[in-house]
Amino acid sequence: MFLPLSKRLLVLAVISITAGCSQQSALPAGTDTGASPQLPEPEMSLVPTVNPAKAIGWSEGRLPLPAEGLSVQVYAQGLDHPRWLYELPNGDVLVAESNAPADSGGFSGLKGWVAGLIMKRAGAATSSADRITLLRDSDNDGVADFQTVFLDQLHSPFGMVLVGNELYVANTDALMRFPYRQGQTEITVEGSKVTDLPAGELNHHWTKNVIASQDGTRLYVTVGSNSNVGENGLDNEVDRAAVLEVNPQTGEYRVFASGLRNPVGLAWQPQSGELWTTVNERDELGDLLVPDYMTVVSDGDFYGWPFSYFGDNPDPRVQPPRPDLAATALVPDYALGAHTASLGLAFYNHDQLPQYRNGALIGQHGSWNRRDRSGYKVVHVPFNDGEPVDQPEDVLSGFLTDDGEALGRPVGVIVDQSGAILVADDVGNIIWRVAAQQQ
Repeated sequence: MFLPLSKRLLVLAVISITAGCSQQSALPAGTDTGASPQLPEPEMSLVPTVNPAKAIGWSEGRLPLPAEGLSVQVYAQGLDHPRWLYELPNGDVLVAESNAPADSGGFSGLKGWVAGLIMKRAGAATSSADRITLLRDSDNDGVADFQTVFLDQLHSPFGMVLVGNELYVANTDALMRFPYRQGQTEITVEGSKVTDLPAGELNHHWTKNVIASQDGTRLYVTVGSNSNVGENGLDNEVDRAAVLEVNPQTGEYRVFASGLRNPVGLAWQPQSGELWTTVNERDELGDLLVPDYMTVVSDGDFYGWPFSYFGDNPDPRVQPPRPDLAATALVPDYALGAHTASLGLAFYNHDQLPQYRNGALIGQHGSWNRRDRSGYKVVHVPFNDGEPVDQPEDVLSGFLTDDGEALGRPVGVIVDQSGAILVADDVGNIIWRVAAQQQ
C-alpha cells in the first residue's frame, strides 16, 4: 500500500523511536510512584514515543503470575473485550463487554491514523459488544459455571451499581436505570434514562464509571477529557475531566471534582470513608511525565488539568496559560507511575488475604507511549489509617512476554464475597481469579 510522504515519515519516526525501547528511563525505577514522585523536566518532540505492546493473547494453559502465597485461575473466558466488573448481593458477577463507540470521534487526520494503528496493535481496535454478561459460580469452586447475556443493546457500557432494586448502568452517553430482583439472570425490560452524560460527536475518553454514595441518595460518575491537553478547544470540555454528582431522582447533576484528565476507577476507602479515584494523566511530555495517580476527591476539588499537572506545575503546551488556576490545583495523594494506564480500583475489605486489608488494588492497563513499558499488571498499595503508605507491590503480573508482547491487559478489579480478587483482562477475554494458595 502506498502511503503519503507525511505518513511514511511518521512511520519511520515511530519505528526509530520504538526501536530504542531497550533504553532506560532517565530516573531509577520507582521514582514516579508514591506520595512524592520525582518530576523531571518536560520533554517535548515533534513525534512522541509510540511503543504499545503487541497484543497476542494467552496460549493454552499459560497463566499470569500471582504474588507469593497466592494462586490464579480462569474464572471465566470466551468473553468479548471485558472491561469492568460488578458483584451483585447474591454473588453473581456482572461483566461489561464494551469498547469505544464507532462514532466516538477522537483524533482526526494523521494523528487519528496513527492512533488507529496503536489501538490495533494493542488489541483495542474491536467493535463494542454493547452488553453486560452475568457469571455465576453455583458450586463455589472458583470457576463460573453459568454465563448468560444479562443486558444488551447498550451503548458502550462501563460502570454499574445497584441501589436497592435499581441497577444503574453508565453508557458512554447516558446514565440508565433498570429494575432488578435478586437472582434474575436477564433484564428484558427497557431501561429509563436518568440523565444524559457528556459525549457527542467528539467523545475521546469514552468510559463512564458510576458509584453510589453510602446512603444511595447520590451517584458519582467519572467523565474523561475530550483531548490530551485541551487541544480540541475547551468548549469541548464542558463537564468533562471531572467527577459528576448526580441526583438519581431528578437526573440533575453538577461538577463535584474537576481538573482530572481521565478519571476511571471509583471506590470508598473503608477506614476513612472517603471517595478515591484513579486518573490517567496526560501524554507526550516524556517517559516519566506525567505520573498517573489515585487521589481523594471531595466537593470542589480541582487537580489542574489541562493547565498544570501534579499540583501547580504548568503544562507548557497549554495556551494561554492560566497561572491563577494552576495555583489552586491540588497535589494528588499518590502517584502510580507514568503511563501505566491505571484504571481499575478496589479496596480490599475481606479477611482471606489479610496482607491486603484496607489497601488499594489497581488494574494497570499498560503504557503505549513510553520506551520502557510500564503497567500491564495489578498492584497493591498498602493503606494505614485511610492513607497510602509505602511503594506499590505486584499482585498479578506476567501479562508481558520476555519479548514485550502483551498476553493480556488488566482493567477492572473487584473483591468478591469470598475474598478473592477478580480481574477483567480485555485482551485475553478472560476474568482471572486470584485467591490464597491452598496449603
